[in-house]
Formats: sequence, C-alpha cells, structure tokens
Amino acid sequence: QLQLVESGGGLVQPGGSLRLSCAASGLSLDYHTIGWFRQAPGKERVGIVCINSGDGTTYYDYSVKGRFTISRDNAKNTVYLQMNSLRPADTAVYYCAAGFGVVSTVMATQYDYWGQGTQVTVSS
Repeated sequence: QLQLVESGGGLVQPGGSLRLSCAASGLSLDYHTIGWFRQAPGKERVGIVCINSGDGTTYYDYSVKGRFTISRDNAKNTVYLQMNSLRPADTAVYYCAAGFGVVSTVMATQYDYWGQGTQVTVSS
C-alpha cells in the first residue's frame, strides 16, 4: 500500500528551526520525485521544494531558498526538510507528495500521491 506520512511539525519561535520527515512506503525514491508543499490558512497550496528521483538533484522556490534544505535517505525511504530561520510567514500545513516522472517542478498537479500534512506554526 502506497503511503506518505509526514512528521516533525510543531510550534517554533521566529528564527528557530524544525526538521520535517516524509516516510514513504509502497514506492521507491529511485523512481519518484518527492516534493514539499505548504498551505497557509485561507491560501492555496503551493510547492516549495522537491528532490528528483534517481540523481537527487533539488529545486527550491525563491521563498525558501537558502533557509530550507531537502535531503533523502534511500535506505529509510524517507525525505527530510530542514527548515532554518523560520518566519511567521512560514506558518502553514506542510505536505509531502510523490510524483512519477516529475523533474524539478513543484506544480501540485504533477504529483500523484499525498501525505496527510503536518502543522508548522512560527510564533513568539
């Protein structure tokens, strides 16, 4: 059964850090690109970063470039999102998603499978 499970969300102060995890089962990171998306209250879901299947090259949206880092552990079939220098504007539900044949894009329509999301709140 294909499943994506996010974890690691929580409440953090501005300037703080969190690491999100996306544990995948029923699919291989060798063949599926994993993207991270976020949806703030009252706003549309937007893609922020992805790591390509195979060679693991990455793509970052300008809003998170330099602050967020995506990585993966193929042995654990898990993708991580290290988030540093967090801002209140980063507050959102964060989702990971898997797409077969996706390359360096965070267009949500390109992704086939989605996790349930994890809440990240940045507030003092």
